[in-house]
Amino acid sequence: MTEATQALIIGSTGGIGRALVEQVRASGRYDLVTALSRSSSPAIDITDEASIVSAIDAVAGQGVLRLVILATGFLHHGAIGPEKANRHLRGEALAQAFAVNTIGPALVLKHVLPLLPRSGRSVVMALSARVGSIYDNRLGGWHSYRASKAALNQIVRTCAIELARTHRDAVLVAMHPGTVDTPLSRPFSRSGLDVQQPEDAAGAILAGLDTLTPSESGQFFDRTGKRLPY
Repeated sequence: MTEATQALIIGSTGGIGRALVEQVRASGRYDLVTALSRSSSPAIDITDEASIVSAIDAVAGQGVLRLVILATGFLHHGAIGPEKANRHLRGEALAQAFAVNTIGPALVLKHVLPLLPRSGRSVVMALSARVGSIYDNRLGGWHSYRASKAALNQIVRTCAIELARTHRDAVLVAMHPGTVDTPLSRPFSRSGLDVQQPEDAAGAILAGLDTLTPSESGQFFDRTGKRLPY
């Protein structure tokens, strides 16, 4: 008897997250698609490890986990926003960016990766951002966001090295979705910039993930599966 397959999407109420849930469900490739967010049941707060454990424990074992997507992220809220210069750096902004963009995903990986099957393809992806590339940083600014996404990329890389020792068929990557018309990026989208709708970004992300192999695990890609520099 074939075991049921499960996809898990965390951050399912954001613009990209919601579109990913809809398209993964519509694909019919998974018997169960579990969508988690702060408002789901069970709820998950990635800034609270106890919440992560509780939510993942509640959905574990419902099927073989073949796809995990971390579609969470923080760029701005209230008075906190991207810095234009280092004189604008504030500990509060740095702490919030790292809590959501780096520490939360790291703790999710801590508790999700052991649930992956030891054989057969499984894919885990964390949404990152091209501005987190140290090599590609030509403009400066956005210190908190850049640094927290660069740290996320390192977490993905390090976890992928460890994962490969026990899960040879698994793929764990960071992925840049491009500029998407969501509340997170809308205030900073410049005129003339190539801005996608969430459903288009989600479709490209899923198609890009399909092209990746275990040999590419631990790398950083754009939504089409093109490798980006760390």
